[in-house]
Amino acid sequence: MDEAVADALCKTLPAQTMGIADLGCSSGPNTLMVVSEMISKIYDECSQMGISLPELRVSLNDLPGNDFNYIFMSLPEFYRNLEKETGVGPDGCFISGVAGSFYGSESLPLTVSERFLRVSEIAGGGDVAGGRMLLSFMGRSSPDAAAEVGTHQWELLSQALMSMASEDLIQEEKIDSFNAPYYAPSAEEVANIVEEEGSFIINHLQGFEIDWDEGSTSSDYDNVVNGLENLSRGGPVAKTVRAVVETMLESHFGREMMDELFRWYAQLVDRYFSKTRAKHINLVLSVSRNTINSCY
Repeated sequence: MDEAVADALCKTLPAQTMGIADLGCSSGPNTLMVVSEMISKIYDECSQMGISLPELRVSLNDLPGNDFNYIFMSLPEFYRNLEKETGVGPDGCFISGVAGSFYGSESLPLTVSERFLRVSEIAGGGDVAGGRMLLSFMGRSSPDAAAEVGTHQWELLSQALMSMASEDLIQEEKIDSFNAPYYAPSAEEVANIVEEEGSFIINHLQGFEIDWDEGSTSSDYDNVVNGLENLSRGGPVAKTVRAVVETMLESHFGREMMDELFRWYAQLVDRYFSKTRAKHINLVLSVSRNTINSCY
């Protein structure tokens, strides 16, 4: 992120404004965390360059069903912390919610995406000159897809659904008709797709091994959020997975099932953690527009 911020600033100076978009921002305590960290990096870079911080325009994007009201209610505290750390308040950082799919959306200079679905489809979208796109998504460490299993979280979710079916809480036919394709690419596959498509140049691509409950704090275990009781390490993982897949599950099984489903899921994750140290691979990709091959 440091490299991407520095490069974007150097290529867009003397810009009066700078845009940041979080594509797939979700809603919850961590929604503004990445944006806050990015603004801090911009502030640090501007301080080192001896230039004024540009006016910041932050667009938070997700599907229309996302709880944007929760995000807006979090803004007063966000601005208080931001002003304390950087001196920037609401008059220097404008935050908006943008509901809808980000495919084919308006270009912004610096983009963060936590919902990387298809590299080739995103690569076909727009990106302004001098901008960077940062993507973070699940992947795998081995180039051989059969060499490791990266679907344990989905398998536990399936077990939770089947457990509910055994208690007559969900119809088994509903489960049989539910289809959620999932594929975790290797870094090599991502690089090949981006290079073959040609719209972007890869600036950085790296995989990180991360614990399932990486980033959880003690307060995560004590709070009751979305109907999840204190379930040791399983509760925070269930909340994270819920933020990603709830919209898809809700449309198929019904909103009234969600609290109960993720209670079951949290219990299963707890049992899984008692047997193994669960990890997943997170790939981080930084790209910029290929001006040679681009026709945009």
